[in-house]
Amino acid sequence: MRPAAQAAGGMGASGIAPNSWRAWLMASRPPSLFVAVSPVLLAVALVYERTGTIDVASALLALAASVVIQIISNLQNDVGYTVRGAEQRGNRKGLPRATALGLLGVAQVRRAIGLLIGLALLLGLPLIAERGWPVLAMGLASIAAALAYMGGPRPIAYTALGETFVFLFFGIVAVVGTDYVLTGVLPPPSTWVAAIALGALSAAALNVNNVRDAAHDADVGRRTFAVVFGAALARRFYALGLALPFALLLALAWLEGAPLLLAPLVLAPAVATLWRDFCRCPGGLAFNDILVRTFAMELKFAALLALGALATRWLA
Repeated sequence: MRPAAQAAGGMGASGIAPNSWRAWLMASRPPSLFVAVSPVLLAVALVYERTGTIDVASALLALAASVVIQIISNLQNDVGYTVRGAEQRGNRKGLPRATALGLLGVAQVRRAIGLLIGLALLLGLPLIAERGWPVLAMGLASIAAALAYMGGPRPIAYTALGETFVFLFFGIVAVVGTDYVLTGVLPPPSTWVAAIALGALSAAALNVNNVRDAAHDADVGRRTFAVVFGAALARRFYALGLALPFALLLALAWLEGAPLLLAPLVLAPAVATLWRDFCRCPGGLAFNDILVRTFAMELKFAALLALGALATRWLA
């Protein structure tokens, strides 16, 4: 099923050759990898601020596993949507899908998913050996969630729980889990607060995706948060996802006794601009820019908070 690729003499309608590295990049969605990098980066910095040491090897393994699992989710999203035929119905405005355009075959993407699952498990083996069954449980649950998002008889993406799962796995599990991987003990309250902040930003990014596609999703039977609760409430959800992390900075700085953890507040004007642009967005493809900017905002927030944590330790 490669009509788009064949129609242009071997080049896809997007100008991308079938089976090329650019086709795989399209399916992997690099901008979304920020949600995998940000929580690990932040957790590593918070552990260093608290303990003064970092297990570099474990941190790199955790980062690599997080990125691989996000790629698994993106590939599953690409192929799962195509297999369900949803790409061909309605008037979808989202980012292009490589399998739907005929740039990658369904079978080869599924093989890649299988290989990546094996890679994620391989990356996790030293961490499991070091920290035991909690790491195995978190890893298996994360892989299962990545597959279930657009797989199985009732994909998460077809329900109003998408933002909840993103919040849990790219906030709580990623930040708290990385902290546990590095220390072997249950993290303090400050780490949980940071996890909630990152989870809220990740959920806000998915919310943009679902607001953009609400009309199409309703046509193909997807009951996302934006479809079930309507555009007005979905927009308030986005506002909460942007504002909550900055409100939590006050609690985080107080818990740690570290004013430098307020560093991300310098992003407040940019967040206000992002919210304004979201509200004024004409819809459709214009939301893709808002989506990428939300991913970038999460990375900036995590990086500044991490820098605040590092500076707190260095200046102690």
